[in-house]
Amino acid sequence: MTKISTLFWDVGGVLLTNGWDHELRNSAAQQFGLNWDEFRERHDLIFHAFETGRVTLDSYLDCTVFYRERDFLRDDFKAFMFNGSEVLPGGALEILRQLAQSGRYLMAALNNEALELNVYRIEQFHLRDYFSFFASSCVVGLRKPEVAIYRLALNLSQRSPSECVFIDDRALNVERAAELGINAIQFQSPEQLTADLAALGVTI
Repeated sequence: MTKISTLFWDVGGVLLTNGWDHELRNSAAQQFGLNWDEFRERHDLIFHAFETGRVTLDSYLDCTVFYRERDFLRDDFKAFMFNGSEVLPGGALEILRQLAQSGRYLMAALNNEALELNVYRIEQFHLRDYFSFFASSCVVGLRKPEVAIYRLALNLSQRSPSECVFIDDRALNVERAAELGINAIQFQSPEQLTADLAALGVTI
C-alpha cells in the first residue's frame, strides 16, 4: 500500500454545515417572505456562476432577491446567510485539527463554495490553521464533481493519486475522485471516518 501523504477535505457536510444549501435557502425564503418557487428558479439559473467566482454575492442577490423592492435590508439577508454556518457535531473538525497538528500530512480543502461565504467560513472557523491551501470552486473556477477540479488539486499538491485521500459527504463527488485513483472516503460520521482513515494507514 502506498503511504498516504495528502488529505483533501470537503468542508460543508463534513466539517461545517453547508454554506448555502437547499435547506438554508428554504429557511431564508420563509424568514423573509420570498416566493419559494421563484427564488429557487432564479437561484438555479445563476448558482453555478456564483460558486465558480463569476458572480459576486451582491450580483447573486440582485438576481435572486433584490430584483424588486423588499421590506428588509440586504445586510440582514447576508447576515442570515453567514449565520447559517456552524460546526457539525460529532468531532470531524477535531479529527482535522489533530491530523493537521501531527505535521505528517499535507492538508487541503477541496470544496464548492461562493467566494464571500468561503472567506467568511475560513476566517470564522480558523481553517487556515489546518489547511495549506484551498482549492475552492470560487477560486479555481471549477466545481465538484467535475473531474478537472480533482486533477487541479493533484497538480497543486504535486502528489500522485495513490498517496492522496479525498473526504466528502456526497457519493458522486467521491466516485469521481476515485476514478482518478484517489483514495476516496464518503463521510457518514466521525467514527466511520476514523476507521476508514485507519484502514489507509492514517491514524489520529
